[in-house]
Amino acid sequence: MKPSTLKLALLSASMAAGMFAPQAFAKPITEADRVQILKTVDADAPQIQDAALKIWGFAEVGYQETKSSALLQGQLKDAGFDVKAGVAGEPTAFVASFKNGPGPVIAILAEFDALPGLAQTADPVKTPIPGQPAGHGCGHNLFGAASVGAAVSLKAWMVKNNIKGELRVYGTPAEEGGSGKVYLVRAGLFNDVDATLHWHPNSENTAVQSVSLANISGKFRFHGVSAHAAAAPEKGRSALDGVEIMDVATNFLREHIPEQTRIHYVITSGGSAPNVVPDFAEVYYYVRHPDPAVVKEVWGRVENAAKGAALATGTTVDTEITGGVYALLPNDTLGRVMDANLRKVGGITWTPEEIAFAKKIQTTLVNPPSVDTVKTIAPYKIEMEGGGGSTDVSDISWVTPTVGLGTATFVPGSAGHSWQNVAAAGMSIGVKGAVNAAKTLALTGADLFSNPDVVKKAKAELEQRRGPNFTYKAMLGDRPPALDYRKPAAGRE
Repeated sequence: MKPSTLKLALLSASMAAGMFAPQAFAKPITEADRVQILKTVDADAPQIQDAALKIWGFAEVGYQETKSSALLQGQLKDAGFDVKAGVAGEPTAFVASFKNGPGPVIAILAEFDALPGLAQTADPVKTPIPGQPAGHGCGHNLFGAASVGAAVSLKAWMVKNNIKGELRVYGTPAEEGGSGKVYLVRAGLFNDVDATLHWHPNSENTAVQSVSLANISGKFRFHGVSAHAAAAPEKGRSALDGVEIMDVATNFLREHIPEQTRIHYVITSGGSAPNVVPDFAEVYYYVRHPDPAVVKEVWGRVENAAKGAALATGTTVDTEITGGVYALLPNDTLGRVMDANLRKVGGITWTPEEIAFAKKIQTTLVNPPSVDTVKTIAPYKIEMEGGGGSTDVSDISWVTPTVGLGTATFVPGSAGHSWQNVAAAGMSIGVKGAVNAAKTLALTGADLFSNPDVVKKAKAELEQRRGPNFTYKAMLGDRPPALDYRKPAAGRE
């Protein structure tokens, strides 16, 4: 099936849920197994905290996560994993493997990139860190640390009980706009994976399985002619004019595109001085929609807006697609297993000091829910419509059954990609949620190693959702990883 038929796949979701859910969790691990795994994660909690807070301090953006990746690789090597670094043309990507004979291949994803412009201390008031260009506003410092902690504990259980199969940790850089996982999928590194587990920092505890938005992102670079803006403006051709006319044209386009389309942009370079006609300017665009075919069609129209702007201003423009991802395919079979384990782990209890921190944060939010919501687990469901963001996990979900969860690492009511999230991710509130995630991932992985019938049903569900004759083809084409997509644009010619 081509990505353009995604909508048909999603419409069949309710049938798939009814077909696979009743038998989804036939043979969970024993209580003794569960106790062993949870004790191991608790024992490893100081290492999870150490990694999470160090990576929070590194705050490295996409494809520049050298220290963060090395730290996680080191923990995995120390735990007995074989680690292959620099895979799929990405210097900070890695695959860590522990294999104990023939059996299922279960993967756990680990992210670690930060967001530009969000440097913030671990305090409940807005306090930027001078000189630091980025911060973990999406909590990926917690993501990578907890995923590695889960894998280390799961591997210990496999060794003690002689569990057959292979456990892998995929270190995946540049999730924030760099589509790091897409290159791993394109390179075939998930072709033999039976199931993939992931999690994401959240403001609640939830194993709800939902869709996301497909997207294409890229940069439009306009080239003009410099001149004195007052003495000889007629000799200049403003690259910034090209960017601004493109933006105006694109904004008028919004009235005439399909519902649920999202277009957003930021001007990353627009000149240095008002009295110099800029000969270079750059604008960075995202286009999103649930259907990848719509994304491609709208992106083409945005490219036409750029060409028209260049023609109107006497400039030239070149385009670089820096990222592109599918929409996420949920898996109800695995989702129910994940939800059952999250409920066994339970919610999160904060200390009086953590509650005070959270309530201080909440004074900066609009109508936040009670902090007590972190003690609860959201009702399980599978959502096949909506989706407010995008993730490169989506591409993995089209080639192997994939399941995720969220745990309360942020203060309830906080917005994603915010200074409030950076603050919480850098202290004990974030770490507690990460430990809960590690426990749930480890238990779910153990269930999948112990019950091949669940894996078989998850694969059958994936086949049903994506349809027959599916061939994966990356949204970003054949380009190599955009390793410099976070580097400054100024002066780039």
